[in-house]
Amino acid sequence: MKKPARHFDYVADGAAIYLDSFATIRAESDLSHLPPDAEKIAVRMVHACGQTDLTDNLVIHPRLVSAARTALESGAPILTDATMVASGVTRTRLPQDNDVLCLLRDERVPGLAKEWGTTRSAAAVSLWEDHLDGAVVAFGNAPTALFHLLEMLLDGAPRPAAIIGTPVGFIGAAESKDALASFELDIPFLTVRGRRGGSAMAASALNALAQEKE
Repeated sequence: MKKPARHFDYVADGAAIYLDSFATIRAESDLSHLPPDAEKIAVRMVHACGQTDLTDNLVIHPRLVSAARTALESGAPILTDATMVASGVTRTRLPQDNDVLCLLRDERVPGLAKEWGTTRSAAAVSLWEDHLDGAVVAFGNAPTALFHLLEMLLDGAPRPAAIIGTPVGFIGAAESKDALASFELDIPFLTVRGRRGGSAMAASALNALAQEKE
């Protein structure tokens, strides 16, 4: 296979790109309001979306990092609302080869969604109950799924160790994240206020929590 001639001036060294990217993010983002141990999570999330002002909207519980890392190091599963989030988790970073579960394609989901008059993403969250106690959960897509989990918890469902809530969109996304940020049960969380979010942000947060090394 023939290497093409160089027609553009760009950095091609992968390691240098990473180092320069993280340095640029730290130079251009305000990280001062975040818990000190959450800095690398914020940097990775900015890296995933390319928007250095993302940190202005980040809300991170002071115990988020310690709670999530302890859970993962103990072998807790990761539960996600979207296959894109699950696919974005770098398995080699997981400390205990943790299970990463998305139950959206479970055969029971369509029937539950129809019966309850809700989205499939929300219905799938109900199937988490047997895995929920002490798990790390992440939402990158569906506001209805995040709302559904919060309602389950208020009704007495087992508590996860930590909640990553970054659903994206124009209907319900900002509201679901506000509900998480003001939730009456003290469960460590991370969220991004407003409409921004997405699977890449959720996966990048999980990857940073799974291993401190950038």
